[in-house]
Amino acid sequence: MGLGGISIWQLLIVLIIVLLLFGTKRLKNIGSDLGNAVKGFRSAMSAAEKEDEEKPPKQIEQDPAKRVAEDDLSGAKPADREKPKV
Repeated sequence: MGLGGISIWQLLIVLIIVLLLFGTKRLKNIGSDLGNAVKGFRSAMSAAEKEDEEKPPKQIEQDPAKRVAEDDLSGAKPADREKPKV
């Protein structure tokens, strides 16, 4: 055993203490609740991933200043431009 390592005997002692404190029935309930929570989390994550795959990618709205600069390059007149919303 190296420094900072946990041996089998130490794990067994901790397990016995936990069993004495909580009892086997309570530990079984905690384990099943934890398992159900993990299953619910996994199903929610897979549902979210499927939702992301089905949605079309969002278009990012351009900055109004950039839009005005592009209009200048396209030859639009100032009266033809829409005013940027602030």
